[in-house]
Amino acid sequence: MCSADFLVSSQFADKVGWIETAVMMAAPMSWRRLVYSVYTPVLTGIFTRISDRLFRTRDRRRGSSVLLLAPLLAEADPSPLPVFRSPGSTGVQGTDGLRARFRWMAEHVPAFRVPGTHIHILTSPDQFYHTMKARIKTAKRRVVMASLYLGTGPLEQELVDCMQEALKRSQEGDNPDLQVSILLDYTRGSRGKTNSRTMLLPLLKQYSSQMRVSLYHTPDLRGLLRLLVPQRFNETIGVQHIKAYLFDDDLIISGANLSDSYFTNRQDRYVLLENCGEVADFFSDLVGAVGDVSLQLQTDNSVSMMYGMVHPYRGNRDEFSASARQHIMEVVNTAHARQHIAESERLVRESEGEEGGKEDTWVFPLVQMKPLGIQVDEQVTQRLLTDAGPGATVFLTSGYFNLTRAYMSLVLGLGADYRILTASPEVNGFFGAKGIAGEIPAAYIHIARQFYSKVCQLGQQERVHLHEYHRAQWTFHAKGLWYYLRGQVRPCLTLIGSPNFGYRSVHRDLEAQIAIVTENQVLQAQLQEEQEMLYQRSTEVSSSTFQQPDRHVKLWVKLLTPLIKNFF
Repeated sequence: MCSADFLVSSQFADKVGWIETAVMMAAPMSWRRLVYSVYTPVLTGIFTRISDRLFRTRDRRRGSSVLLLAPLLAEADPSPLPVFRSPGSTGVQGTDGLRARFRWMAEHVPAFRVPGTHIHILTSPDQFYHTMKARIKTAKRRVVMASLYLGTGPLEQELVDCMQEALKRSQEGDNPDLQVSILLDYTRGSRGKTNSRTMLLPLLKQYSSQMRVSLYHTPDLRGLLRLLVPQRFNETIGVQHIKAYLFDDDLIISGANLSDSYFTNRQDRYVLLENCGEVADFFSDLVGAVGDVSLQLQTDNSVSMMYGMVHPYRGNRDEFSASARQHIMEVVNTAHARQHIAESERLVRESEGEEGGKEDTWVFPLVQMKPLGIQVDEQVTQRLLTDAGPGATVFLTSGYFNLTRAYMSLVLGLGADYRILTASPEVNGFFGAKGIAGEIPAAYIHIARQFYSKVCQLGQQERVHLHEYHRAQWTFHAKGLWYYLRGQVRPCLTLIGSPNFGYRSVHRDLEAQIAIVTENQVLQAQLQEEQEMLYQRSTEVSSSTFQQPDRHVKLWVKLLTPLIKNFF
């Protein structure tokens, strides 16, 4: 996310705004800038710690404008949650034991069986972009796209033109049932005179009966807080961060947004699930449910809520969260119950001697929406890291390395070997930015150095390795993990989607990813090649890395980083 005043290119578009909000307060500034920046997490954090205790009870009864500042508080990250446990579900090694080892996931989230041959790993921004364009043009029933925002450049306009072409063809009788649904974040999608909303308005006006644009607004940005926080900084409170792109029964899950750098030179991860109708139906319903509790864009560029829905910032905060949670979890629970029945029927058929199909892969959708009281992804991720015992290997990547305290304690505890990949300073999205934004890579250097020092203090250098991605003229945004069982040379599981393993992903934003568990050797090979492609452009961090001149971190950055890291 970014501040338009500070950006030098769209590569900074995801993060700058909400980090600069905190960073700007540490540098020398005039009194006028200080007053304007009343939103600083440092000052507001002190205020909200007091107000949270004084007004919590009153807010439960009738709502408190003062307490509405509480979401800015950078709370200490809690200890790991109690993880899901099932008797006999651990200790299974080897490909033959995959079903037993990961069956616990199916007890808590939907488990979709699909042929591994239907899953394809995309490897480049260009491939991601052109796959979306091709799928939009041929869609017959639905196009569903969830992203943080839609950019405003010529590449983004080509995407919109593809939607227009598909809708025009549908009205001419080729596929009259085509529906297009777009879910974006309200704050990010509304920033600036030309924005995501204005990009989509012509389509909405021309095809209003077939087009829906939903703008999710966090319930934590309300009241006095909503009035005080400048437009370019309001994304710090929380956003819609899911990245899912669906075309009939084909689905792309990614961490990439709909913006030009993500189509050209910003490395991310992307997986295409082709002809996987049940998985596509789930994500269509999930995006639809989030859309139902979001603001609806109208043809005059105004927004309104659907009838009967609680308003996210005018209505009661608890009522909105409870209503949204019920609406969204109904999708998850319905799919879970349906898949549980289907799996039971399949097991009965197998016990009667009927041969199984070619579904050698499981897809588990994982949703994290802590502001709404949904934390499935957090629980599953913690269970995976907890169960990753000695002999297993986990390759974990995040473009913005800032593990929560809970995840870090699991990584540093005795267990699997870890190979962690993050952005080197020169491929960080803020590298080369003007002003204070240019110091943000230094904050990540400081976090990485603290983590590496902790690894060394614990004597874990042989088990936990930190790597940095390098690539000239590119930025790095890939996230997820690859899980290798003891003695295996290919991963049997991957997590891929929008979460970053950081505080924001766990506590502030709406996130979704999928866990893919596969016995398919071709798909395992694809995952291995993807992992190798990313890591081969990296170098391993050592103590000498932080002695290099370009790794010097200014004192004020070191002092400020602990105060703002929970906004990363």
